[in-house]
Amino acid sequence: MKRRARREFTSEAVCMGHPDKICDQISDAILDAIIAHDPTARVAVETMVKTGMAIVAGEITTKTYVEIPDIVRQTIKEIGYTDARMGFDYETCAVLTCIQKQSSDIAMGVDEAKKHHKKLGAGDQGIMFGYACRETPELMPMPIMLARKLVNRAATVRQKNILSYLRPDGKSQVTIDYQDDQPVRVNTVILSLQHNPEIKQGRLRKDLIRTIILPTIPKHLMDKKTRILINPTGRFVFGGPYADCGVTGRKVVVDTYGSMGTHGGGCFSGKDPTKVDRSASYMARYVAKNIVASGLADRVEVQLAYAIGVSEPVTVDVETFGTAKTDEEKIIKLVKSHFDFTPGGIIHHLHLRRPIYKHTARFGHFGVTGPGYTWEKTDKSFKLQVLL
Repeated sequence: MKRRARREFTSEAVCMGHPDKICDQISDAILDAIIAHDPTARVAVETMVKTGMAIVAGEITTKTYVEIPDIVRQTIKEIGYTDARMGFDYETCAVLTCIQKQSSDIAMGVDEAKKHHKKLGAGDQGIMFGYACRETPELMPMPIMLARKLVNRAATVRQKNILSYLRPDGKSQVTIDYQDDQPVRVNTVILSLQHNPEIKQGRLRKDLIRTIILPTIPKHLMDKKTRILINPTGRFVFGGPYADCGVTGRKVVVDTYGSMGTHGGGCFSGKDPTKVDRSASYMARYVAKNIVASGLADRVEVQLAYAIGVSEPVTVDVETFGTAKTDEEKIIKLVKSHFDFTPGGIIHHLHLRRPIYKHTARFGHFGVTGPGYTWEKTDKSFKLQVLL
């Protein structure tokens, strides 16, 4: 299908104090605490938060022990829920747990593959995608990168008491105008941040534009027609779990590419790297980013698919949306020869048996640099340039 010459595209992001993001961070904090002492542990935990309560449930098989309520409370404290007047805080909330061992049927599918084939089998069936493009230095779509940078900047402003009246919950949304598939202008910026009841809307708008929006959105992308909407309802005092129930895994599009790329459906947080929902999505991003960095294509989506207990993927596909500088079949063949897509190979190459996951739930899984983000490296790009 031919793409329109002019179009708009919108992506959103949520603050670390958003109820769903609280749950993602708690689930990944538990994973980090376990994997730090037992790298081969099997972890699949989910969290739900509501007024005065955090519930952690799931399956954990490990040789270590962690005090889950302490981890839950510490994570909530770090996010910023430290005052009971918000309707939810780390000191007074109840913490309930419902944990059992990993299903023996699932364990058998993974362990038996390792025993007989000497390779770790996939922890579940599923379809995973990775995406990369040239719209930003991070090789990410511009709408989601700007939306995420806004909420991360909001967290910094709040935690450093630059704007002491801000509270942890909030959202952003950015609409970009495209011309011939290239981002040319910021059309609309929406920033909704929780605040204490004393602050006036006029001051809030002025402060958020000055301290968050202008330092984040590139000046050359904004003009007099760019719309800036601050707390559009006029008030955002009640937020967090007091106002909205949160659950792990409900922000999968925020976690990935802001709907610019396809999402396979499975969430990441609370899952150890034997779960290909997480590890194969990281690998697909790694491959896509290296293809774009190599110059083989300007926009790439990689699809991987697995069967439970089977180590080799059933699908490895590359879509370049007509931007490839050579034949796609050649790119796929080259990718298969340079990347190991077995779960064990992914875990080993990307060093995934480490406590690196709470940061991803807090600041983003893709387009972020740091020692934990091995899938953001472009160290294989030079090997792919043989096709140029």
